[in-house]
Amino acid sequence: MVGHFVTKLRLVLLASVCYFAAHAQGNYEIQVYGSDTVLPGRTMVELHSNFTLEGSKTTTDATLPTNHQEHETVEITQGWTNWFETGFYIFTSAGPHQGYKWVGDHIRPRVRVPDSWKWPVGVSLSTEIGYQRPLFSRDTWSWEIRPIVDKQLGRWYLSFNPALERSWHGPSVSHGVEFSPDFDLGFQLNKRVAAALEYYGSLGNIIGFDPVAEQQQQIVPALDFDLGPDWELNFGVGVGVTKSTDHLLIKMILGRRFRFMTPRLPHFSKAALAQSGS
Repeated sequence: MVGHFVTKLRLVLLASVCYFAAHAQGNYEIQVYGSDTVLPGRTMVELHSNFTLEGSKTTTDATLPTNHQEHETVEITQGWTNWFETGFYIFTSAGPHQGYKWVGDHIRPRVRVPDSWKWPVGVSLSTEIGYQRPLFSRDTWSWEIRPIVDKQLGRWYLSFNPALERSWHGPSVSHGVEFSPDFDLGFQLNKRVAAALEYYGSLGNIIGFDPVAEQQQQIVPALDFDLGPDWELNFGVGVGVTKSTDHLLIKMILGRRFRFMTPRLPHFSKAALAQSGS
């Protein structure tokens, strides 16, 4: 009887280790979203560069450890209307004795509340679905729905992304819908630079959170640089505050806006077109 219980306990612990090792490899696109969408006729190309200084050194589920992995993600976002955009991600990874590998792709349509509605806060909603190779995540197909609420208060900026995530194929399917809140508190230091404190969490099932030690929680002090209307630059250092989170990483986002087409929107204002660079 005792031996049977010990065997079951070992299986449970092994499954938990596999689960957390798989989820610890999500450091590809570390960003708290604002409610704005890319203007129609404009294309935003971003490079997300994330290097894990101190992460997992071994795994038990045949995925690659995250320690000293370099993750490069290309995000291409096209604005279609003044309330709708579509983003596409290409995830890649390079690590010690691993070579440079393609990880997977995601697609992300997003809608927002137009400014003409005059809501007191900015609101948008994105949904993201994609594939990751089993070498990097045992949950190969995943889905996310991300509400976004933000507000500028003088020199202060706040954004809250209470994301819901679900695995469609892999060991985490049985965990159902999980709650992954992100938060950004920013302060404008001067005309060109803003300081921010970003938080990223993965807390477990929406109706029953995991124990704190098993949750993923990360704090990222960051700087946002204003390099003009066509550029964006974000730099931060992430610190994991639970055992299930990669302990230390560096992240950078470099973005550039382009105009590849002219929007054909009769209702689109001349002021907005001027802002888009048309």
